[in-house]
Amino acid sequence: QVQFVESGGGLVQPGGSLRLSCAASGFAFIGYAMGWYRQAPGTERELVAKITNTGSATIYLDSVKGRFTIARDNAKNMVFLQMINLNYEDTAVYYCNALDAFWRSAPAFAGSWGQGTQVTVST
Repeated sequence: QVQFVESGGGLVQPGGSLRLSCAASGFAFIGYAMGWYRQAPGTERELVAKITNTGSATIYLDSVKGRFTIARDNAKNMVFLQMINLNYEDTAVYYCNALDAFWRSAPAFAGSWGQGTQVTVST
């Protein structure tokens, strides 16, 4: 079955950095664009970064441009999110999923979200 396992979150001070990892399985990873989503308490889940199946192109939410970098390793079925200069508004649970299509935000496997990884930016 489709599975996503996110890791790498934690507590970090404003201005700090984290690197999130996501291990994907159960589908043809190389055939899908991938995305990192996040959900803060009381808000809708939002797509913050996405990458094509080959890694040739990426798109970011305006508020994270220049601070977040998405990457993937197709040999290991993994996707990563490097985050620098974190601020309070980045506090959320972060999830990965395949994308229905690169030009869309909808997840390909909406019924198979992982547990996510908590990122908390606080002093």
